[in-house]
Amino acid sequence: MRRTIVAAVVAAALVGAGAGAAVTAHDDDGWPQPMMSEGRLVGHLGGQQGGLGGHMAGFATGHHLSAASEQEYLAEMVAHHQEAIDAARELRRSDRATMRRFGERIVEAQSAQVAQMESWLAEWYPGDSTDVDYEPMMRDLTGLTGDRLDRTFLEDMVGHHMAAVMMSQHGLASPLFDHDEVAVLAVDIRNDQHAEILRMRAWLRDWFGVRSMR
Repeated sequence: MRRTIVAAVVAAALVGAGAGAAVTAHDDDGWPQPMMSEGRLVGHLGGQQGGLGGHMAGFATGHHLSAASEQEYLAEMVAHHQEAIDAARELRRSDRATMRRFGERIVEAQSAQVAQMESWLAEWYPGDSTDVDYEPMMRDLTGLTGDRLDRTFLEDMVGHHMAAVMMSQHGLASPLFDHDEVAVLAVDIRNDQHAEILRMRAWLRDWFGVRSMR
């Protein structure tokens, strides 16, 4: 029965993703949230790399963009989220109120997701190690201020978010998940972080003249 529920959740998620940019929602601030298939996400990622500097250009080959099991997805995503939370806390020093609010939003949303994923790992996989060989994806922000802080954060977080989007989409397409709760979470991560990628790309363009190649 549980497998049937998971399959239904995944099927609904992939129908939404397969619709591409033709199906568009908006968040509370009016930002568009077009859905993408996994193939379109890979192409979108390639466009990001050329326009955001050399640091992120090779991240896809050096980091996990897929998991072999539900447990691995959760453990990898906890580590991935924690890096984003630590980086977002650095935005408390930003000169831009918009960036300070954005950092607070990331910390709040991803901290709640980390707590949920850790509780699932403890409940469903009590005998399995949650240690992962996680390689940091973002540069050290502690010594940065002003425009350097904001631009470096945005450049790195676009790629960081894209990795989470691709990991989640891969898990849904596999399908990888044994619990419908994890499939629902993966849909939320994919959709929310893709919307934030669009937002960050717009800020990079408007504030720093940074454009993607596509």
